[in-house]
Formats: sequence, C-alpha cells, structure tokens
Amino acid sequence: MNAAAHTVVAITASARVIINYDTGNTEMRRLNGQPVTGTIVHIRPSAPTWGTTEARATLTPNGYTPLHWRLAAIPAVLLTAAVRACGPRRRRFRRLVQLARSGRHFVPATRIQAEYAVRAVRRASYAMPTAWACLEESVAATALLALAGRRAEWRHGLATDPVRLHAWLVDARGRPVEEPEDTLLYTATYTPDGPGPACRARRENAT
Repeated sequence: MNAAAHTVVAITASARVIINYDTGNTEMRRLNGQPVTGTIVHIRPSAPTWGTTEARATLTPNGYTPLHWRLAAIPAVLLTAAVRACGPRRRRFRRLVQLARSGRHFVPATRIQAEYAVRAVRRASYAMPTAWACLEESVAATALLALAGRRAEWRHGLATDPVRLHAWLVDARGRPVEEPEDTLLYTATYTPDGPGPACRARRENAT
C-alpha cells in the first residue's frame, strides 16, 4: 500500500504536521527537514488563543431533534463503536475514516438534516462506556446520514497556536454544523473526497 496516498503534510508557519490517515500516526517536523511525500495542505494562520476560545462556561444546549432521528442514531452509534473496536488496533483510525467516507456518493444532506444527525448522535452517545470524542461523534453522524441516503460533509483538520486536531461536519456552504465558533480556525486536511480540501474546493482553486 502506498503510504503517500494516505498522508497529509500540513504546512504551518513554523512546522510541518504529518498525518497518516492509514495508521492515525501524527508527528511534527521542522519546515526545513527531510522531505515527506503526501498531499500538501497549507494551514491558515491564526492568532494565539491560549485556550480561551476552547473553554466553555456552560454546556451547549441540544436543540430539537425529531424522534425518528433520535431512534436512528442508536444503530449509527453502535455501528461506529463496532467499527472502532473490531479489527487490529493499528487500523482503528483508518476504519473510522473509511466509515466517514461511506456515503460520499449519495445526495448531499441539507443543513437541517446534518443538524438533526449531529444532535441525535450526541444524545445517543451519552451512554457510551468507551472513549468517545469528536472523531467518533462526527463519524457516527456521517453514518447516520448515510443510513438516510445522504452525504455528510465530514471534515478532519488542524488549527495552530496551539496545534490541535478536530473532526466535525459542515454544510454545503462550508459552515460548521452544531459546533462552536472557533471551529472556523481549523483547516480541513481530509474530507469524504480523500486527503486535502474537498473536490469542490479543488475545482475552485484551479479556476
């Protein structure tokens, strides 16, 4: 298997962050170090936050979600948990990324459908006994939309100062779904279309 096909080289102002989407391995290297083969993504610079934009004083309220979405979220969460747990540990990240891409050929979800999916998954995830973070939550939301025959605009990306990773959903206009405002600080490094920006963004950059 060609490792370069699954590798993103995220270029920041002060370093390179190498993300292997096959193994989940992430490492930081100097800008002038040994070249690394992979998809190059230039990370937008952002002002240092010192953690202030990430800290929340209150829990984010979970808005209205129809009952059928809440019920459908249960098998989506269980599916994501099974994909995460079954198989070699070293391939866990790869399996979750593949699940996040599973509905990429479907009709795109609307904004409200994506909101319902994220809310329903968060509600269904409350009882999960295992580690359950943004990656698992966002993948479960994409799985729920795929079960509904819809494509989710899943994103995995990076922000700087400090360097941090995040996984989330956006709508057709690229706006984060059910996420705090600081999510706009992240640059996508992987989407349902593969490493790098979404296909639409690639076409726009080429014109």
